[in-house]
Amino acid sequence: MKRILLVLALIVLVAVSVIGCGNSETASKLTGAVKIDGSSTVFPITEAVAEEFNRENPKVQVSVGVSGTGGGFKKFAAGETDISNASRLIKDSEKDAALKNNVEYIELAVAYDGISIVVNKENTWVDSLTVDELKKLWEPGSKVNKWSDLRSSWPDTEIKLYGPGTDSGTFDYFTEEINGKAKASRSDYTPSEDDNVLVKGIAADKGALGYFGYSYYLENKDILKIVPIDAGSGAVSPDATTINNGSYKPLSRPLYIYVSKAAIARPEVKEFVNFYLTNGPEILQQIGFIKLPDNLYSEGLAKIK
Repeated sequence: MKRILLVLALIVLVAVSVIGCGNSETASKLTGAVKIDGSSTVFPITEAVAEEFNRENPKVQVSVGVSGTGGGFKKFAAGETDISNASRLIKDSEKDAALKNNVEYIELAVAYDGISIVVNKENTWVDSLTVDELKKLWEPGSKVNKWSDLRSSWPDTEIKLYGPGTDSGTFDYFTEEINGKAKASRSDYTPSEDDNVLVKGIAADKGALGYFGYSYYLENKDILKIVPIDAGSGAVSPDATTINNGSYKPLSRPLYIYVSKAAIARPEVKEFVNFYLTNGPEILQQIGFIKLPDNLYSEGLAKIK
């Protein structure tokens, strides 16, 4: 019996080796580099896709930077990157900059996200916030400095605010939806393009509040507390269902990648984008993002072909 088991084990080992060699030979045909930059919110999706892509294509160098949606578009419009991660649609000024440099592009939606309002885990008084209260807190010239300034029943604890930097698409989207104008915000808060910096700041301060993409909350839910938002029909927390159906409003939004047409003419870039749209939906769900309807990925694949 032991001899039979040993033979079977050797057969499996040889089979795996053959399959591995086959994959290696296939992968070795694709070389080159793919340069990506932009949104910190889209970064975890693209990074995860890149890691899986590199398992099959180890000779393709995929670099993924994080300079915010606005910073990413600056590099993309200058022809410095092949793909730009974006947590909002491209602006007219960014379109003009790309046009000036003869950078044509394809816009591809890749996921849904819900901007999440979070507080310190030890915050016991906040069970929800209204959209009006968020505006009062974050609008330019806001006089809200303590929690009691929002609701008299809340403590006289100082509010320490954390949020994305001004190059962030999350900042643009949040300020437009909450304050009525993109980039209109109070300036006396701690900004960062790195959402992990915001997480650490909020987790270390009992009076803190901040906002960033839903996946960063999920990744750190043991040390943060989510705040349901009331847009007039009752308080709603972000989750896979409420983000997908839009009932978590007004902070549900799609996420994008923008691909240079010149770059996608290169085999390694085209294969990477094809891999992204084909395998990305499953990958992104594993890291806390919400996938789009299947037909939107099919439409994206048709665009790149």
